[in-house]
Amino acid sequence: MKTNFKPYYAVIFTSTLHDNHEGYSEMAEKMENLAKQQKGYLGMDSARNDVGITISYWDSLEAIKTWKQQGEHIQAQLKGRQEWYPWYNVRVCKVEREYEFGEK
Repeated sequence: MKTNFKPYYAVIFTSTLHDNHEGYSEMAEKMENLAKQQKGYLGMDSARNDVGITISYWDSLEAIKTWKQQGEHIQAQLKGRQEWYPWYNVRVCKVEREYEFGEK
């Protein structure tokens, strides 16, 4: 366990995609690069099969709010609702503890 651990926040974005999701991968990459530039951004994990899960990590709720309201991110959210996602769910969680096994 990390001895200097400080609680942080995770935004868990779970989604399904329409069969035609042209341009989605490019937008996802663009949003990841843009998120990395935001104050309070700590990292991201993502996986996609039938259901996609992307978890972004932030140092505060304020950082999450600022990211949600970022102009290009708002445009990507709109495009996602209009073109790519028949369904999605967003969860915001506080990470109080973490541990891991092995080497990445």
